[in-house]
Amino acid sequence: MVLLSIPTLPSSYPTLNNYTFNYRSQRQSQSQSQNQNQRRCVKIHSKVIRCGIAEPSGEPAPLGQKTKYNDGLFEKAFMTLFARKMENFAAKSASKNGSQKEEKKKGWFEYDYDSFVHVSRKVMQGRSRLQQQQVVREVLMSMLPPGAPAQFRKLFPPTKWAAEFNAAITVPFFFWLVGPSEVVEVEVGGVKQKSGVHIKKCRYLENSGCVGMCVNMCKIPTQDFFTNEFGLPLTMNPNFEDMSCEMVYGQVPPPFEEDPVAKQPCLADICTIANPSSSFCPKLQA
Repeated sequence: MVLLSIPTLPSSYPTLNNYTFNYRSQRQSQSQSQNQNQRRCVKIHSKVIRCGIAEPSGEPAPLGQKTKYNDGLFEKAFMTLFARKMENFAAKSASKNGSQKEEKKKGWFEYDYDSFVHVSRKVMQGRSRLQQQQVVREVLMSMLPPGAPAQFRKLFPPTKWAAEFNAAITVPFFFWLVGPSEVVEVEVGGVKQKSGVHIKKCRYLENSGCVGMCVNMCKIPTQDFFTNEFGLPLTMNPNFEDMSCEMVYGQVPPPFEEDPVAKQPCLADICTIANPSSSFCPKLQA
């Protein structure tokens, strides 16, 4: 028999199983080392390019406390871009009123979120609700190349897919402005779809503390821009009790007079320009 002619190997001789075990051990060790290096690179990379919440929990701070963020170059680039665009309108408003001195513009990456909100507040001063919304529209339009709205309409007609796609890209690209969010399932026209975005604690509302700024500088202009310029309906429902917000792509927003925010009172405890005696935020007047 051929099998009987194979000599018996001594117990100390390295068998195939030994080789397999040693090989796997080496590969696992190399893989662990590579993963550690990758995590280290991602950590270094995130510090330079993208940063997030600095809270120990990794979640927004509880209501009544201001969430701490570590903003990287990506976030500061957007803050600078928007702030510089809005500063042009703030300067025009100041020169018309003659009551404020024009502030010196900051350099690139010198803007932080507080300065971005400060510029937004200056734009709001001396302007009606409609005028504030028009400024935001002009700022948004100035950041787009010619013909962009028309191209958007071709690429993203008002379909379920387009609504879900825009909800998905909102989470990473709007993080710098509103903080962490997640895609959620919503019902639009009787159809369930994942075109909703739940903002856990809106960074803009948290830092401004102003109902008028939330509605006039964010909610209404953003709804109008997507619905009328891009042709993709969008409704935003801010919750002023917990500072969360729900964005619903594909849902046509109601007229302002029928929107619950139209009768929202000031956040008197945190708003620096609040009017506690008014039944609704004075900045919501046309």
